[in-house]
Amino acid sequence: MDIQTAATEIINKVHAYMREHPESELHRQGKMFGVLMVESSDIRTQHSDDYLAAFSAKLDGSYHHEGFVPPVYEMTTPPVGTSKEESKRLQRLLFAQYNFINGKGENKNLLDIFAYEKPILSPEEWFDTGERSKVKGERIPPSGAGECCAPKLLQYSLTHGLKPIALAEFWVGAPSRTELRKEGCFYAPCSGKCVPILRHMLQGLDVEVKGERLKEEGEKSKVKGERIQVIYEDDYLMVVNKPAGLLSVPGKSDEPSVETYLKAKAVHRLDQDTSGLLVLAKTPEVYKTLQAYFQRRDILKRYEAVVKPSDISHQMSDEGMISLPLLPDPYDRPRQMVNIEHGKVTITRYVVQEQREDGTCLVDFYPLTGRTHQLRVHAAHPDGLNAPIVGDQLYGSPAERLMLHAAEITFLHPITQEEMHFCIPSQF
Repeated sequence: MDIQTAATEIINKVHAYMREHPESELHRQGKMFGVLMVESSDIRTQHSDDYLAAFSAKLDGSYHHEGFVPPVYEMTTPPVGTSKEESKRLQRLLFAQYNFINGKGENKNLLDIFAYEKPILSPEEWFDTGERSKVKGERIPPSGAGECCAPKLLQYSLTHGLKPIALAEFWVGAPSRTELRKEGCFYAPCSGKCVPILRHMLQGLDVEVKGERLKEEGEKSKVKGERIQVIYEDDYLMVVNKPAGLLSVPGKSDEPSVETYLKAKAVHRLDQDTSGLLVLAKTPEVYKTLQAYFQRRDILKRYEAVVKPSDISHQMSDEGMISLPLLPDPYDRPRQMVNIEHGKVTITRYVVQEQREDGTCLVDFYPLTGRTHQLRVHAAHPDGLNAPIVGDQLYGSPAERLMLHAAEITFLHPITQEEMHFCIPSQF
């Protein structure tokens, strides 16, 4: 059995559960489920289905459902009326009970695992500077750490003599309009809650994060095989056609970027997997002027994208406006989430250029604001196009590449005040 078949079995099992329980929370808000392919070192104890299954946190108020691994530690609710300080003390005691083993046989609790991690702020804390300063001084795990599928599955396998082979997590049930999770779609473990735990648990195991390795190798080959095309250059600025897979500016890793190659400063950014027109400044003065243009929205941009509706019966309008309040997902960077109360306004105009026989559409996007992942979320969200951009691994499904290209840009030259207009079609 392969992992796709195992995931399909669990999805079908959950669907049967939902039919038997019309009151289940899954009809209102879905949940992440996971499967872990395993092998036993003792043939006598070989798991009959060759895989384990789990769900995140509780399902319909219970940690225990037949066919799913138990929690690492069964959390209890603090007494009603507990003060804030007492609640924090109890929370620390609780985190100390969550112990995770790794492939070397070493145990660490959540407090130890997150001791050197950067504190994570909830969406509310982003807008409460007083609380933010307090949180920054504490190295405590985020709420719900240790209750996601991946840590539960690995903990069970490592404590029951089962060798982990392959892991997958996927969403089942009603879609999440806040976090953009959709039925049947696969997702990587969340960066805030799960990755620090998995970093510990995977030590001593002969494992390969296949998707990340392939992505890294693919990006390196693209950078080597595809030259940065300089569209325009003078003494003050450059306009280039950035290939997909290349960073606009240096990141935390040693990966190359447009800035490091060209020794100029990017005035704006394109996502690593987005191709197209990028403006770079050659002097600090020009950089400041162009930055001011972007802040005043004096620069006009058009993107081309290929999107595919999530629902084949969905008919999008030929053109329109999308406005959604976005905020970084504190538990799963770099994903963005829709947050009505605290999110920042994002506005995009779109025009459908072509409906294609394969069910995809070629769309022009005109961003009127410039937030991270704005076009990707506006395309994928049910209150947007409900049609993820093809190849969007965060908000849609993987493909050969992200089909998003910065095709056109217009602005005034910061020195000559001449109108600068550049257009490089995507050929999508």
